Amino acid sequence: MAGPGRQEQAGEAGSPPLPSPCVRAAAGCRPVLSDVSPLPAADLLQTEPLEAPTVTPELAAGRGGSSAAAAFHCPQGPAGRAPGCRSVSVVFPGPVTQQGCCHFACELLKHVLYQRHQLPLPYEQLAYFCRRALPRQPQDGDAIKKKPHPPDLGSSRKCQQLLMELEGVFRHLEAMFNLTLVPRVLILVGGNSMSPKELYEINLEGISVGNAEESLQTPSCVRKLFHSLFLADVFSELQAVPVMGTIVMVQGHRDCGIDWFRPKLNYKVPTRGRKLTVNLSCGGNSSTNSSSQQGVTSVWDNYIWFQAPVTVKGFHE
Repeated sequence: MAGPGRQEQAGEAGSPPLPSPCVRAAAGCRPVLSDVSPLPAADLLQTEPLEAPTVTPELAAGRGGSSAAAAFHCPQGPAGRAPGCRSVSVVFPGPVTQQGCCHFACELLKHVLYQRHQLPLPYEQLAYFCRRALPRQPQDGDAIKKKPHPPDLGSSRKCQQLLMELEGVFRHLEAMFNLTLVPRVLILVGGNSMSPKELYEINLEGISVGNAEESLQTPSCVRKLFHSLFLADVFSELQAVPVMGTIVMVQGHRDCGIDWFRPKLNYKVPTRGRKLTVNLSCGGNSSTNSSSQQGVTSVWDNYIWFQAPVTVKGFHE
C-alpha cells in the first residue's frame, strides 16, 4: 500500500505520469500539498479564502489530528440520520454537462477504491504500470535480447483483471449517462448489495444539466469537488480494511434501454453500515433546465436502480 514514504517525483525522468489532483489530492488519507494550491480567481471556488492545512506526517499517513472530524461518525445522532453517517455538499456556480456528471462518478469510484485500500496505487498510476507490463511487439533491429524483468505490480493477473473490470464499469457508466438522467449513484464496499460494510452515495438530484457551451468546465468542477472532500477530511479516521468486493448501483429511468446494468425493481438503499453521501448541486444564476428539473422531480417514481453485473475485487501488493 502507498504510505507516507511513497512520494511521487514529478520531475524524475522515466517516472510514470502523476495522477490528476482530483485523484491524489484533496480528499484522502494521502494528500499531496502541491495539489492543494489556491484555485485561481476565475475558477469555481466562490467561497472565502481558506488557508491550506499543514500536511503533517500523521495526516500523510492517514491519521488525522485531534481536530479532524471522525469520518462516517455522527456523535450527536441527529434526527433522521443513523450513527456512522457523514455528508459533504458541493454547490457548483452554474450548470454542468451530463458527461461531467459521469466523470464525477467515475473519479469518486477511483478515489474510494484507493482510499479504502482496494487499490495499491491511485488508478492512473496502476493503469500506467499495467500498460508498461504488457508484452511489447518485437521491432526490426532488436538483435539483442534483454533479460526479462521479474514480475511486478503491473504484470499481476489480479491487477490486469481489476483494471479490465473497472474499464468496463466506466464505459457502461458513460453509456448510462448518455441514455438517461442519473439522480443517484451508489458505491457499495464489502458485504453485498443489501448489506454493505460501507456505502458511498453520489446524489445528483440538485444538478442542473446544460449543454457544453453554457456549462462549467468539468476539470474545474472536479477540483472543487475534491477540494471540498479534502476539507471535510472524510477518510482519515477510517481503519485499513482487507480486500473486499465493490458493487456499483446506478439510478436511471426504467425505460432507458440499458442492457449491461441489471434492473433491480424493488431495491432499497441500505440504512445500516458506514455511509458517506456526496450531495452535488448547481447554484448561482443557473437557470438551465430549471423548469424541466421541476418536472423531473415529479416523475422520480419512474426511476429504478440498476446494478453492475460485475463485483470489482480489490487486491493488495
